[in-house]
Amino acid sequence: MKVLILAGGLGTRISEESHLKPKPMIEVGEMPILWHIMKYYSSFGFNEFIILAGYKQYVIKEYFANYFLHNADITFDMKKNTMEVHNSEAENWKVTVVDTGLHTMTGGRIKRVEKYLKDEPFMLTYGDGVSDVDLNALLDFHKKKGKPATITMVNLTQQKGVLDVDTEGNIHSFREKEEKDGAVINGGFMVFEPEIFSYLDGDETILEQSPMQRLATEGKLSGYYHEGFWQCMDTQREKKLLEELWASGKAPWKRW
Repeated sequence: MKVLILAGGLGTRISEESHLKPKPMIEVGEMPILWHIMKYYSSFGFNEFIILAGYKQYVIKEYFANYFLHNADITFDMKKNTMEVHNSEAENWKVTVVDTGLHTMTGGRIKRVEKYLKDEPFMLTYGDGVSDVDLNALLDFHKKKGKPATITMVNLTQQKGVLDVDTEGNIHSFREKEEKDGAVINGGFMVFEPEIFSYLDGDETILEQSPMQRLATEGKLSGYYHEGFWQCMDTQREKKLLEELWASGKAPWKRW
């Protein structure tokens, strides 16, 4: 099964780095977060990827074109004009990088790569978030539900204390936030059947709006609830959190 990764946005909320590169290419532990996501899928046996690129898409293409330069020891013989790669561990990946347009919306990006999918189900995620979701269990859940779309639901933890307050503004209790206090959101790590393409009209289609709303209204959208680790990288603070987890040697998404 192919894995589609949305990697074309401008990444304006982490513009300190995204003005130089696409957000999925921002590094965590000296490797792009896109690499972390792909390694995670690969650890479950999913090794064929379609990268839905847009903003500075050439950076992603150049990264994979020069993958050995980034990840191996190399001897350059300047006189002979040769290059010898040492200690290279080739990934078992097939990677298709598609320029889906600079301003194309999420649904439009997916629509643009329909020709690469050959009427088959596929996985989809965002290029800026990692998790320890069980992808095999997710896929089993999707098949069991038999619906054209399944999203992984995660709990977005609140950042502040929790108040019990009445309509007159009287606070009856104050406590620290808990995991259960946050809203349940779409955490990515989705599975779709080919039917999804009939819900995508063109470049202006935002997957998370009309298509998802229609699927939900028609009873065709399933939600797989993940109680474990999930973290996106929208800000420098979140990047720092991921960096610290990786440096600790206890990153929850590291299965390889």
